[in-house]
Amino acid sequence: MSNLNVALLGGGSWGTTVAALVARNAPVTLWARNPDTVREINDSHSNETFLPGAQLPERLQATADIGEAVAGADVIVLGIPSQNFRSVVEQVRQHIRPWVPVISLTKGLELDTRMRMTEIIAEVLPGHPVGVLTGPNLAREIMAGQAAASVLAMEDATILGELQCLFSSGLFRVYSNPDVIGCELGGVLKNIIAIAVGMGDGLGAGDNTRAALITRGLAEISRLGVAMGGQPETFAGLAGMGDMIATCTSPQSRNRQVGIELGRGRSMAELSAEMYMVAEGAKSAPAVMALAEQHGVEMPIALDVYRVLSGATSAQRIFRGLLRVSAGAESEPG
Repeated sequence: MSNLNVALLGGGSWGTTVAALVARNAPVTLWARNPDTVREINDSHSNETFLPGAQLPERLQATADIGEAVAGADVIVLGIPSQNFRSVVEQVRQHIRPWVPVISLTKGLELDTRMRMTEIIAEVLPGHPVGVLTGPNLAREIMAGQAAASVLAMEDATILGELQCLFSSGLFRVYSNPDVIGCELGGVLKNIIAIAVGMGDGLGAGDNTRAALITRGLAEISRLGVAMGGQPETFAGLAGMGDMIATCTSPQSRNRQVGIELGRGRSMAELSAEMYMVAEGAKSAPAVMALAEQHGVEMPIALDVYRVLSGATSAQRIFRGLLRVSAGAESEPG
């Protein structure tokens, strides 16, 4: 066991899963807003709302008091939805000790500022080492003990090495990467392509269509990621292609599920009203399109998805356009 105390903020499916993994290596306190979730984790060692049927480690402790979780922590991990992320980091600032590393699990962008989560952490908590844990990580499979791999991205190699051991657990392998920008953007951008793939599935498209969308989609997100400062090879790795394949093909993917329902003719307004967990791709799409415009990067698939999400057109109308009728060279956008 490590002697590092870990605070995991966020009681959703992935936050709870990471807390359960880390609890094998170090003492973890999970903070959740909902007192019922806290009670259930402490008394029943479960979180049925987000991880039905999963048994959590008995040593995983939960609290509804953010100060209690953060004040004694040597490492802070944030599994908070993107649009609530800043407000939680601002609460952390009141309790955090100096130099404590802060790791994001969130695959989204802040809409108003178009900022990545690690940029928000750096702005609100200057001087704290910052990183992101990302990759093809479907929470229920990992909780069921199936093998998975993830990437921890930080610029400080020494801290990265220590934390890599903290997150690695059993069949959950954690690789390191110094490319924070690329790793973080891979997790954000693939969600929009997964919605496109889901639309195709909802409309009855075949495996060939799915393969083409994933491949062309990966080219799109790589162009924007590199324009924003990421490394090209990151997008061919676990944080890019790996996460893309999992999110675009798994029945557990919320983004793909949103796409399927849109492909069946439902509206985003209807889906938002009944979704318990937010599909980050739907939330981040406007910020992604603004960044593409800002960096002069063409993203035809993402643009079509954005137009469907905003209600400007329907999946049925645009789907023919997702795979262009007149194709140019494969290396070209479009």
